[in-house]
Amino acid sequence: MGTTLAEKVWADHIVRRGENGEPDLLYIDLMLMHEVTSPQAFEGLRLAGRKPRHVDQLIATEDHNTPTVDIDKPNPDETSATQLSTLERNCKEFGVRLHPLGDADQGIVHAFAPILGLTQPGMTIVCGDSHTSTHGAFGALAIGIGTSEVEHVMATQCLSLKPFKTMAVNVEGELPKGVSAKDIILAIIAKIGTGGGQGHVIEYRGEAIRKLSMDARMTICNMSIEAGARAGMIAPDEVTFEYLKGRPHAPEGEMWDKAVEYWKTLKTDDDAVFDTEVTLNAADLQPFVTWGTNPGQGLPITANVPVPEEITDETKRNAAKRAIDYMGLKPGMPIKDIAVDTVFIGSCTNGRIEDLRTAAAIMKGHHKADSIHRVLVVPASSRVRLEAEREGLDKIFKDFGAEWRNAGCSMCLGMNPDKMVARERSISTSNRNFEGRQGKGSRTHLASPAVAAATAIRGTISSPEDL
Repeated sequence: MGTTLAEKVWADHIVRRGENGEPDLLYIDLMLMHEVTSPQAFEGLRLAGRKPRHVDQLIATEDHNTPTVDIDKPNPDETSATQLSTLERNCKEFGVRLHPLGDADQGIVHAFAPILGLTQPGMTIVCGDSHTSTHGAFGALAIGIGTSEVEHVMATQCLSLKPFKTMAVNVEGELPKGVSAKDIILAIIAKIGTGGGQGHVIEYRGEAIRKLSMDARMTICNMSIEAGARAGMIAPDEVTFEYLKGRPHAPEGEMWDKAVEYWKTLKTDDDAVFDTEVTLNAADLQPFVTWGTNPGQGLPITANVPVPEEITDETKRNAAKRAIDYMGLKPGMPIKDIAVDTVFIGSCTNGRIEDLRTAAAIMKGHHKADSIHRVLVVPASSRVRLEAEREGLDKIFKDFGAEWRNAGCSMCLGMNPDKMVARERSISTSNRNFEGRQGKGSRTHLASPAVAAATAIRGTISSPEDL
């Protein structure tokens, strides 16, 4: 029997195979670090008198707690300032390369690494952050880990893991005009649920997936976690190789040729069997928007908010009631009638250059609706910000009435100054819409950059077609 992409990468990294139900010991090629989940790991090494096993395979950045304005001034949040200064002190002491706030390569941990060419096919990549699955877009096995595991990888460059189950998500056919990667992944999560991928590594396959750019593929893999999966992967191909060639940490010359030769072997065998398979017809997809308080509570933008009394499953019915109440919606109301006051375009899901180009193309020549309180456009990395400014996208955003910010996690989560207040409603290109995710009592609708931009123009949830 053949093997899947995930199984091949796993097998290539086994240091010791577990026996009698014990986990395997895997070698880790790269660990990404940031200010939130690293302090305890550094302290653990310090107390044990250890140094990192392979410091050149660790790299850190500042992202979660960073302000996105006035970065040259003292951080107004004492807790955030402490976490950032602690990371800087720890990285200096242990010799870990760090891209701090203000550095040209600083950015969200899952955005700066691919741009530098650090993320490559066939690698094992870990980070103390659930959205590490983003890097699976390159054919890497990339998973989020806990703080104690961060310390273990620093000390040993290995990690104990039990093999995951495998799932194939096939998106067959061609996407309709105006449907993006964000719509694909929201539709997948709506179909299988937030626990549908639990215990699995998802491999995204099919014609619609193969035609996506690398930026779009990263969006898909990023939200694998919202489906309950441990990781998401897409087999590397010419699109992958073209993206990586010439980047600072990509192989060169003869090593490039050897790398590509290996990378081309990283695909699921024709006779491989997945534990689970799911198929979507790309032609049936529309722009998707979440109406509730988890990423699985999403519907096509042309649909109506569910009526709980019409839901037969008691658990889902009660969840819908709670979500609708928290979100301040009326059962059965058209999603397009929902008015928002805040628009957030950014995050490790949709803050890459392609996302900003999409939003700018829609906003150009328009101005934000009077009812929109604020529009934040936050690039996922400083390199993305510099590229956007070279292309003049920042001027389009400013003319539109949006705030053009520095790179960081920003309003994706309420862990920095970019927070929302109770009952404030956003359309957000981020990845989570849990209660209070963007600030205590805040209400979040997840959508693509195109839908977010159109909504900013009209004031109610809209698609570009509505313009």
